[in-house]
Amino acid sequence: MRRRGARGIVLFRLTMTIAVLLVIVMPAGSIKATAPVPQGGPEPVRAAFYYPWFPEAWDQQGVFPYTNFHPFAGYYRSDNPAAIAFHIAAMRYAGISAGISSWWGVGSPTDRRFLDLLSAGERTGFRWAIYDETEGVGDPSVAQIQSDLAYLSGNAMRSSAYWRIDNRPVVFVYGQGTDGCAMAQRWHAATAGKFYLVLKVFSGYQSCANLADSWHQYAPARAADHQPGYSFTISPGFWKKGDQPLLTRDVCRWAQNVQAMVASGEPLQLITTFNEWGEGTAVEPAREWITSSGFGAYLDLLHANGDLPPGTACG
Repeated sequence: MRRRGARGIVLFRLTMTIAVLLVIVMPAGSIKATAPVPQGGPEPVRAAFYYPWFPEAWDQQGVFPYTNFHPFAGYYRSDNPAAIAFHIAAMRYAGISAGISSWWGVGSPTDRRFLDLLSAGERTGFRWAIYDETEGVGDPSVAQIQSDLAYLSGNAMRSSAYWRIDNRPVVFVYGQGTDGCAMAQRWHAATAGKFYLVLKVFSGYQSCANLADSWHQYAPARAADHQPGYSFTISPGFWKKGDQPLLTRDVCRWAQNVQAMVASGEPLQLITTFNEWGEGTAVEPAREWITSSGFGAYLDLLHANGDLPPGTACG
């Protein structure tokens, strides 16, 4: 972990202490709806894509640390209970009530760490769902999908912290740019209505939209994406280590996008991402945007539903 000055150490420890206290004392029902409930629709849920990839992801392509920024919590391990407690407290502060955790299959590090996230969620009322990444690197068969979901149903999905909609476990699925309705058909057949299925959009998905319960976009180089009737997704920026920025950070734009997301009233209001540091899309506190709250400018604006602090100058 990178060394900090004495003042930085004091502030970090104070923030961590506050975070852990928030996890302990905030009642599970204390997170308010992030937008008015749409007429005849479900209550909106604010959720963030989350990555339990560390410490492996700090060291990629022979580069350490593999990020252009300096996480306030240092180069943590994803299975560190203090880091998990801090992350949950930070998300709850931001009105985020569910994490969508990257999942790479049975027995993977992300699979094992997901159980740690659920254990922490059980103590706080925070919810978690998987983001199945296997579709992004292949075309799993109906039988393989069913096998994975049977495994999850037998352990992780038994947790009270697993996110459910209409009493069904929520499953987000990543995808490839070449996907089409055949992908949606495989997942529809495999889930058989027993799971709340949220697929990644592809060109022409509207023609088979009924094959999933909801749809989302994952394109963090885009500041905001609206899939009417399904989801509204926002990103703070995209700057992958070693590349030029594809989306520069701008807190004024972020504030406007938070306001637009809330005003949309969409049932899924999504943040890309909480802590994908390699691509530079994180809203987790970093030295570059730390604030007096200890949670940073991006989470502060989510906490305030996009209202900028008095005196903030925007062009």
